[in-house]
Amino acid sequence: MLPDLSVLWVIFFVLLLTVVLDRLLFRPLLRVMEERQRAISSARDLAERSANEARIASAEFERRTAEARAELYRQMDEMRRTAMAERAAILERTRAEAEAEIAAASAQLQVQAEEARRRLSAEADTLGAAVAERILGRKAS
Repeated sequence: MLPDLSVLWVIFFVLLLTVVLDRLLFRPLLRVMEERQRAISSARDLAERSANEARIASAEFERRTAEARAELYRQMDEMRRTAMAERAAILERTRAEAEAEIAAASAQLQVQAEEARRRLSAEADTLGAAVAERILGRKAS
């Protein structure tokens, strides 16, 4: 038995439809899907590279920040030491000036006390002679 001619036509159209669908629908669709997959892979690779670069940049930023902070602390420590040395020098100069002024004042007080003693001694002699003269009624010799 021979197949009917319509079966051959159906087979022909099925094959023709398969070729047409393959060329017009499936191949372009597969090509678009492959391109999309490549684009996704490329985007993923780019994202990973960007993330790695961001991590490296962040680490570099942290390192530089730590270096800057250490430099700042070193400068602050140096300034503190300089200020403490300057403070000690000023304190020493002030102490020396105060001691010099105290010594000068003591010397001046000593001179004034000696002068006062001499005056008092002279006045005491004069007063003693005046008192003796009054008591004795004559000049004491």
